[in-house]
Amino acid sequence: MKVVFMGTPDFAVPTLTEIVMRGHEVIACYTRAPKPAGRGQAERKSPVHEAAEGFGIPVFTPRNFRDPAERATFAALGAETAVVVAYGLILPIEVLEAPEKGCLNLHGSLLPRWRGAAPIQRAIMAGDQRTAVSIMKMEEGLDTGPVGLVEEIPIGPDMTAGELHDEMMWRGADLMGRALAALERDALVFTPQPQEGVTYAQKIEKAESRIDFSKPAHEVHNHIRGLSPFPGAWFEIELGGKPTRIKALRSQYADGQGRPGKILNGLTIACGAGAIRITHVQREGKGAMDAQAFLRGTGDLAGIEVG
Repeated sequence: MKVVFMGTPDFAVPTLTEIVMRGHEVIACYTRAPKPAGRGQAERKSPVHEAAEGFGIPVFTPRNFRDPAERATFAALGAETAVVVAYGLILPIEVLEAPEKGCLNLHGSLLPRWRGAAPIQRAIMAGDQRTAVSIMKMEEGLDTGPVGLVEEIPIGPDMTAGELHDEMMWRGADLMGRALAALERDALVFTPQPQEGVTYAQKIEKAESRIDFSKPAHEVHNHIRGLSPFPGAWFEIELGGKPTRIKALRSQYADGQGRPGKILNGLTIACGAGAIRITHVQREGKGAMDAQAFLRGTGDLAGIEVG
């Protein structure tokens, strides 16, 4: 099939690779424009941009599709379908309807649960025990389109957002490959999403990252793993006479009780109900480490309150 691929982060690269390896003709790749990055603020291409160039695929980086000329350029490509994976731009109806067989989107949730920007993080933060990768035919609404294929994924009790991201990345690539094979045969059947069970995965805001130890231990645990490794749930503790931000990367339930935020022993911290043992951390300006390595540098913290 003649395919236009639209994606930006590393999450999208395996899907692009899968499409190419299955022999489809990827006639163009759309991705976000390069951005200044690093100390020198040099322009850095997106992971999809670099992968597309490696395959010799023409790359387009429009700032948006408000310009009629950009919409006309897309339509003139004559794609049979477009595959969209974490692209990051809103597609107007003129773009969605341009490919003969429509636009397919890989979405990381069990739709209609967790439509929107941060389905991986929100599912874990809510304590969901399962999620999915879904192939959806795009329409103007936010992740409202009918679903063609779904593959469920269990969420383990200690699984982090980073681990779920990687699991979805590879499973989603395979699922999209199967979806395109079915679409090529006109055998991909789309089912409207149910009206019940709709939830929205709002973008993670910076203010949400700070850990609230007044909440029950299970909520704190889900918060930590739902934001690990990025942006990272964090707390502050006074070290060397100054407040220091510590990211909590992994945690476990622990025995004990006390004033919420009080360190009971090691890095076991009392919560509103129960306690959490933080097992892996990242000190401000440092690399990730386990709790034992962290405590070797700080000494005994028992009795200190964090916030």
